[in-house]
Amino acid sequence: MNIKAGHIGWFDLTVENAEEVKDFYAKVVGWEPQPVSMGDYNDYNMTLDGEPKTGICHKKGPNAHIPSQWMLYINVENIDESTKAVASNGGQLLTEVKHMPGYGKYCFIKDPAGAVFALFEHEEQ
Repeated sequence: MNIKAGHIGWFDLTVENAEEVKDFYAKVVGWEPQPVSMGDYNDYNMTLDGEPKTGICHKKGPNAHIPSQWMLYINVENIDESTKAVASNGGQLLTEVKHMPGYGKYCFIKDPAGAVFALFEHEEQ
């Protein structure tokens, strides 16, 4: 995972039928699913040669409102400054900033053309 600001740090796909979709990508692309416990269900890191490449997630819990599309996460130095710049530059904040303990802060935005993606500020360990 690349954590440098301005780089794309992660991709994932959040869908209603994650079990079926993870099997699709395993068979078509060759990724191996690695379960990630979400309490009462698993999301999946999709790995290649044991290294996580992307995620396939259930569209529920904290992911209930994420659009069902391949979502890219772009790293930023300061998510508060970046979110302030969204509206003033023609974009739209789609979610509040959320904290993922041990990883960082993120939110979903829409750019002026309507493309949706996430901003991500890495949490220093």
